Order: sequence, then C-alpha cells, then structure tokens
Amino acid sequence: MPNRAERRAQSKRSSTVGPPRYDASRRSNVGLSDERALQERSRRLAEHRSATWTPVSSTQEERMEEASTPAARAGSSLRGVMRIISWTLIVLSMIAFLTVMWLPSHPAWLIILVSAVFVIGVLSLFLTAEDARFNTHVDEHGTAL
Repeated sequence: MPNRAERRAQSKRSSTVGPPRYDASRRSNVGLSDERALQERSRRLAEHRSATWTPVSSTQEERMEEASTPAARAGSSLRGVMRIISWTLIVLSMIAFLTVMWLPSHPAWLIILVSAVFVIGVLSLFLTAEDARFNTHVDEHGTAL
C-alpha cells in the first residue's frame, strides 16, 4: 500500500493529464482572449459599433445642449466676474498674510482683517458656484468623468 506522499503525487499526475486550463494570473496566457470578450466584441460589431469598448456618458451630450441654451448662459457673465473677484481676494489675502507674517511687529487688527478678507473670498466662491446640472465633468450620480 503506497504511503501518503505517493498517493498525492499520483493524484497530481492524474489531474494534470489534460491540457492546461486558462489562468489569468499566468503570463503565458496574456495574449489569449476569453469567450466573454469575444462574444461582447461580436455583439458590438453586429450593432455596427466600434469593436473596442470605450466609456461614454449619454447624459453628457444632453448637459452640453442644456448649458448652451441662452437661458442657461444669461447670468454667466456676472457670475464669472464675481468668481474672478473671489479668486483675486483669496490670492491678495494670501500675499498679505505672508507679508504680515514677515513684519517684525504686526498688529492684531491687521491679521484679523487679512483673515476676514480670505474668509469672504472663500465664501463668495460658494455663493457664485454654478448649478451642478451644468457641470459637464460630473455625471448624474456626482461621479467625476
């Protein structure tokens, strides 16, 4: 009666008699394509589309059309000017804060004033933000494209 090691070796030999199976982790099978990918490619070709799949957002074209309507762009000029002013306030307050930090004697009211201008600039960015429906870089679920 064969011992345990002999039985294991015999079972391994008997199980590897057939051809090697597809294994995604092996490098030798990198060039092989599986049946599902072939079926998907043939389905796409039958529908007269490109054979390779590329991600697209069907709602992106609709949003671009909505954003290009005159009603959607009516307030964009004032909103754009306010956004530029907000960013200018933020940049100027950062420069002023760095300047105040290097002064040998800085009064407390100056630091408070610079901090308040910075906070006003950041809050005004939230107030001048556009509606999320017209953001072409986000899909309907809020995921970045």
